[in-house]
Amino acid sequence: MNQRIILSQNLEAELTTAIQECEHDKVFVLTDTTTEQLCLPVIQQYPSLQGAEVITIDATDVAKTLDSTAHVWQCLGQGGATRHSLLINLGGGMVTDLGGFAASTFKRGVNFINIPTTLLAMVDASVGGKTGINFGGLKNEIGVFNDSRYVILNTMFLKTLDDANLRSGYAEMLKHGLIATQELWDELVTFDITRPDLQQLQRMVADSVAVKERIVQADPHERGLRKALNLGHTMGHAFESWAMRRKPILHGYAVAYGLIPELYLSTVKTGFPTIVMREAVRYVRDVYGVLPITCNDYAELLELMTHDKKNTSGTINFTLLGGIGDIRINQTATKAEIEEALDFMREG
Repeated sequence: MNQRIILSQNLEAELTTAIQECEHDKVFVLTDTTTEQLCLPVIQQYPSLQGAEVITIDATDVAKTLDSTAHVWQCLGQGGATRHSLLINLGGGMVTDLGGFAASTFKRGVNFINIPTTLLAMVDASVGGKTGINFGGLKNEIGVFNDSRYVILNTMFLKTLDDANLRSGYAEMLKHGLIATQELWDELVTFDITRPDLQQLQRMVADSVAVKERIVQADPHERGLRKALNLGHTMGHAFESWAMRRKPILHGYAVAYGLIPELYLSTVKTGFPTIVMREAVRYVRDVYGVLPITCNDYAELLELMTHDKKNTSGTINFTLLGGIGDIRINQTATKAEIEEALDFMREG
């Protein structure tokens, strides 16, 4: 893993150094319509970005498409980008995912730097080399593994973030706590994400990123251990796709909802402590509310789960836990067990 992660104290100095360290004949900055307004002004005046060309795409996951990617390729081409150019992705997970994919495929790959501006992107999307776009109604269906040269994490951008997006990113931190240590988990479930102390949060982000980094370094291409990061995601991605057809929900909310049935399966199948499972359920309900599924949705949710990229030959694969930090990858569950877990999620 060549990616360098910088916990930023001085954004201008760190970005200037990162740009100098990357080969570049031209610099491009990718934003979406939101980060163009809220975040680009923070960095646009830096001397290191004078002459940089800004490319803007529509905001939200709806724009994470082949058309948006083609627009980025087109702007790079028209702007005279070569194999020696540099793309800086300034935005949330949609921008770092799509920008990373566009950079990885343009002229067989140009360097890119991620500056995540949402909590979700800081602790999840911008770290670990996964890039991609949605396709055919499925999340992240097309993409490649490729590391950005640098990820620059600065929590001052979180001041621009609304409450829902802050909670969304925090769900991935909850997941990291569950696959790491009791100490990390205890801090996460006692922290008030609704009125966050940004100094404390920056340190917690660093701890969270370290969990992901350690796992990704051990298994960059998801052959084994990296599947630990999928806790909450097999169900979560199905919830997200289900909601996309009705009233879309943020990724982190889907993951938070996914933690409930997957921790229930962990309790039933791999001995995860009931008391911790109940603590997690209570926290998710308090912070994220309830997903309004009914038993009439089960068939559709099971169908969506079968599309998950972690599956092998049609068997739905889960990452479960035997306890906090006790990771059990490649677990399976029957249709009846999955439905029982969904019942628990609805009735608790």
